[in-house]
Amino acid sequence: MAENNVSENGGRKLRAVRTPGAGRGGRIAATVTEIISPIAESMGYTLWDVEYVKEGADYILRITIDSQEGITIDDCEKFTRAVDAPLDEADPIEVAYMLEVSSPGIERNLSRPEHFLHCIGEKVELKLYAPLDGSKVQVGILREYAEDGSITIETAGAVKVIGADSVAKARTVFDF
Repeated sequence: MAENNVSENGGRKLRAVRTPGAGRGGRIAATVTEIISPIAESMGYTLWDVEYVKEGADYILRITIDSQEGITIDDCEKFTRAVDAPLDEADPIEVAYMLEVSSPGIERNLSRPEHFLHCIGEKVELKLYAPLDGSKVQVGILREYAEDGSITIETAGAVKVIGADSVAKARTVFDF
C-alpha cells in the first residue's frame, strides 16, 4: 500500500506507512510474503493478504490466511507459531511490531487480482472515487475481473464495467 492510503477496519482508521527500511511499494509486506508463503502453503493455507500498518503508536504486521475448510482460531495460533521464528530470523522490520494472524472473514476485502478471481459469482460492494449513475457505492454480483483490472458486476438491472482506477475499496457482501 502507498504511504498515504487510509482504510477503515472496525471503525478504526488505518494508515499504511513506511518506516525506516520499508522502502517504496510496500517492501516490508513483499518481503514478509516471500518469507511466509512457503510456510502457509506447506500448512495447507492460502496467504490472503499481508499488511504493515501503523495504528496510533503501534506498528502492526497483519497476516490474513484462508483455506477451503475455513480458518479457526487454532489455525491462526498454529500459523503464528510457525512464522514467528522465521520472521525473527529474517528481521524484515526494524522497529517493534505486533503480529496479527486472522481469517479474511465472510465479508472480505478484495485488493489483489487473485482476490477478485476467487470471488467471481459472489455479491460485492465497490466504493468508487467518483459517482457512477449517481452513486459512489455499487453493489452487485461479480461477473468478471479482466487482465486490465476492470471489474464487471451485475446489478439490479444492468451490467456495469468499472475500471480499476475508479475503485477506492472493494469487498464481498454477505446478506445476513
